[in-house]
Amino acid sequence: MLSFALAAGLSTGLVRSAPAATGDDRYVALGDSFSSGVGTGSYTLSRACGRGKYAYPWLVSRERPNTALTFVACSGATTTSLMRKQVRSVSSGTDIVTVTIGGNDIGFADLIVECTLTDCSKALDRTRTMLTSFLGPGLDTVYRAIERRAPDARVVVLGYPRMFSGSGCPATPGISTTERSKANRLVDALDRLTASRAAGFGFAYKSAIAPFTGHAICSSGPWLNGLDLTGLSESYHPNRKGQRAGFAKLVRAVVG
Repeated sequence: MLSFALAAGLSTGLVRSAPAATGDDRYVALGDSFSSGVGTGSYTLSRACGRGKYAYPWLVSRERPNTALTFVACSGATTTSLMRKQVRSVSSGTDIVTVTIGGNDIGFADLIVECTLTDCSKALDRTRTMLTSFLGPGLDTVYRAIERRAPDARVVVLGYPRMFSGSGCPATPGISTTERSKANRLVDALDRLTASRAAGFGFAYKSAIAPFTGHAICSSGPWLNGLDLTGLSESYHPNRKGQRAGFAKLVRAVVG
């Protein structure tokens, strides 16, 4: 079914920690499908986690000389599963940490499925209203653990892009103008919350909203996949251009 398959794109996969190579800067990449590389169509590092070499952590590590990557971001990760399975890879010897997290906690994939199949306006409003109380503590838990485990690391917290432009197209079937607007408002609220929580720990926060503006689904040069019936897990995720020109560029602006 559509709802099950599309949600699986964000909510399945076991973490398989990739061993770090020898290098001067030790980089640990944490997070969910937006960090693992779902949407790029290549998962040679871990199919279960949707982890591949077109994802921004791999690109950044290859663009920086003497950088050793431990890549544990996994599709479906929540703040809870990140604490249980991923954060152990961060240590006092870690120099760089990147992370995207929070989208699965609020069930963003299920919300988009609801928008596709029926009216999701009330669900989007409800999620936005309870966002801070529901997600804030989880973000604090993750960021506090990173800070304690790697107090000297440069930590880059990345936000999520707005999915939709003002116009619909065949890649956004069933999603109305109102639903697109409210979905973007939810991302804006998530952006503000994440920025605030990251700043509280002295972490660098890089919003993805401005870089992806003009590159939403249905734009002439999209950095995000719309609904793909031949590969549902690819839907509503950054494509290769979004990972390279969007997220990788944001990380490099902080770590060089």
